[in-house]
Amino acid sequence: MTVFNAIPAVTHRPQLLAQLAQDGVYDLLVVGGGATGLGVAVDAASRGLSVALVESHDFAKGTSSRATKLVHGGVRYLAQGNISLVREALHERAAILHNAPHLAAPLSFVVPGYRVWEAPFYAAGLKLYEALAGRSGIGGASLLSARQTAQCLPGVRVQGLKGGARYWDGQFDDARLALALARTAAREGAVLLNYCKAIELLYEKERVSGVQCRDIETDAVFAVRARCVVNATGVWVDALRQQDGRGHLVRDMVEPSRGVHLVVDRSFLAGDNALLVPRTRDGRVLFAVPWLGKLILGTTDTPSSRIVCEPQADSDEIGFILGEAARYLAKPPAREDVTSVWAGLRPLVRHGPDTLAPRSTSGISRGHTVALSPSGLVSVTGGKWTTYRAMAQDVLAHCSDAGLLPTLPPCRTEDLLLVGADPLRAAKTLASARGLEAYGSEAAAVGAQEGAGIELCPGLTLAMLRFAVKYEYARTVEDVLARRSRILFLDAALAANIAPEVAGILKELTGTDPKLDEFMELAKQYRYLP
Repeated sequence: MTVFNAIPAVTHRPQLLAQLAQDGVYDLLVVGGGATGLGVAVDAASRGLSVALVESHDFAKGTSSRATKLVHGGVRYLAQGNISLVREALHERAAILHNAPHLAAPLSFVVPGYRVWEAPFYAAGLKLYEALAGRSGIGGASLLSARQTAQCLPGVRVQGLKGGARYWDGQFDDARLALALARTAAREGAVLLNYCKAIELLYEKERVSGVQCRDIETDAVFAVRARCVVNATGVWVDALRQQDGRGHLVRDMVEPSRGVHLVVDRSFLAGDNALLVPRTRDGRVLFAVPWLGKLILGTTDTPSSRIVCEPQADSDEIGFILGEAARYLAKPPAREDVTSVWAGLRPLVRHGPDTLAPRSTSGISRGHTVALSPSGLVSVTGGKWTTYRAMAQDVLAHCSDAGLLPTLPPCRTEDLLLVGADPLRAAKTLASARGLEAYGSEAAAVGAQEGAGIELCPGLTLAMLRFAVKYEYARTVEDVLARRSRILFLDAALAANIAPEVAGILKELTGTDPKLDEFMELAKQYRYLP
């Protein structure tokens, strides 16, 4: 087992632009810098292919930074009878916990029961859930008494509590794991660039041969050529597919579903265990998850007809989450207790000829789909964060089978440690606020930056900001406060308060516009409770 402690590679933007724009043909070009696209880049580069990846915004700007922060097999998928997806996800859960021990950790979940039959019923199902993990299991399921349940969940409503069931899954820092994937792909030889938009597919004899790109910062336009192009743009996957159709009918692959999360103080549910409600009044699932010193409440599962970068929660969704939380917490959170609210769009795969949005997306499979167009464009969508690695492996298998890539050596990513991984310094939990430990084996490199003792706010030092610019592709205030640190997702008011200072430092370090005004508007949205 290798632990990478080398000095991290500098992500100097002019140098990366020059590399992308130079003459030559890559083996693989990935469009999309979310979990799936980054996973494909890591897999391909680690097998020795020449790889480029472009992302129109920041890495994980979309869905991949808006998860419920869980690395899990999916208890509700088991209830739907999707055994194969659960088994695959549980296997992949183990891979993430191994490959990114600084960013992912086991988490205990407790399901409270308020009717006599509930706790034994849930415990039996959860024993099956963990049995499906086999050797990848991280803890057994157990039946709890009412007293044990209350001890595990300080702040749960004890009136009428009959008992509970406890099981284990995992949690992670989604945006920082995406960043670790980007930097791991770069370590393996890939060239990646955020804020570089794919504006047009390029063709040679009716076959896709690359992409025309535009650098968002300078408006410079250039071509990136490749033998194989993978469209991994998540909920936006159909836009590139429509362009590739060039006037022909192309049926949409994606059925977007909006998930909403509210963040409140940990005092509403103290301790390091998460609460799971497997069936709300309308049949959905609700989590209360301790994460980085706060408590995340969510998530809804609502069909969405609009695909936008910043989906917004509506009043009904916020009311639903608060109302369901009030049924299980002794102290019900109110709207004024919410420190941040954010939404994300899940790219669920549409099946069948029906193009009308269903009334509910909760029953749609979280499996993924890989599609090959007549031009050779490979599109992938669906799936879930936990299975990103398996999805990437499947994409490359499709590319190879179609003759777009040469015969590939075996996949290496199942036990490929990501940048910063150090199994000897694995995180015990992500429930509490974190500092340098989030950087794993790179903690010393971060601490060596100028400003290590200057705290801009709890959890963010000047040294971390400098490291983000120099080594982590950060360009804007949003990059730093939403994804390099998670302050916007935890406390939008605090993020807005420190944004001007962060913008001034970024301007000095990058020489470009840090987009302060845009971030201030975004922070208002994260604080807004309609």
